[in-house]
Amino acid sequence: MKKVASIVMASVLALALSACGAAKSGEDSSAQSASGTAVTKYTFGTDATYPPFEFQKDGKYVGIDIDLMNAIAAEEGFEVEIKPMDFKGIIPAITANQLDGAIAGISITDERKKVVDFSEPYYQAGLSLIVNEDNNDIKSPQDLKGKTIAIKKGTSGANLADEYAKTYGATVKYFDDSPSMYQEVANKNADATLEDFPVVSYKIAVDPNSKLKIVGDRLNGDFYGIAVAKGDTELQQKINDGLKKLQANGEYDKIVEKYLGTAAK
Repeated sequence: MKKVASIVMASVLALALSACGAAKSGEDSSAQSASGTAVTKYTFGTDATYPPFEFQKDGKYVGIDIDLMNAIAAEEGFEVEIKPMDFKGIIPAITANQLDGAIAGISITDERKKVVDFSEPYYQAGLSLIVNEDNNDIKSPQDLKGKTIAIKKGTSGANLADEYAKTYGATVKYFDDSPSMYQEVANKNADATLEDFPVVSYKIAVDPNSKLKIVGDRLNGDFYGIAVAKGDTELQQKINDGLKKLQANGEYDKIVEKYLGTAAK
């Protein structure tokens, strides 16, 4: 729910809330710019456990999504409050009017579009093929014939690795965690692994000794979007306008490069 800044409207809102209860939790006083001009403030949910998109560092919430949402707000002249929460509770909180929206690496799906609206897509995720930095033989899944794939159990990457095993005759070695499968490739005990593109990109960016590299295009992938309450076309338009400006002026790529070491593809 928007925070309205004028004293008159604030008084009306206070009366309304006292009569029927706040539509959203955590309502606070209206925001104003440094010049005293009224500005609108929105509350956005996020899952702060998903680097490089949102995570906590030095007591602050940072990441691609956090920086992007703040940049959109600056472009469009509104304020944003970031509210961390479990991912599974984000969309229910929007539908219950406890949040104005959310940015949390949320894939745009037909099922979700039934209950919330989305901005234009802002990032394409998906699985990537990763090999040792010295490996110049594997450039695509077709090159996995007779090769060994290290993979974490129970993941979408494991499902795809199983398909490659059937299609290309690859051998799959299963691990309980991602660090173990990475290490298997780094030590050249396996030829390749599969991981979400943004996750492995971030790992490579922050760990120059990973001995890993991404090869080829993403193998699949959903598009991420910023969710808003169903029918909130005003906020949706502000987000789309701000996103478009950031993509045009290069700020969007700078945000992505900050965390992934490469511009968005």
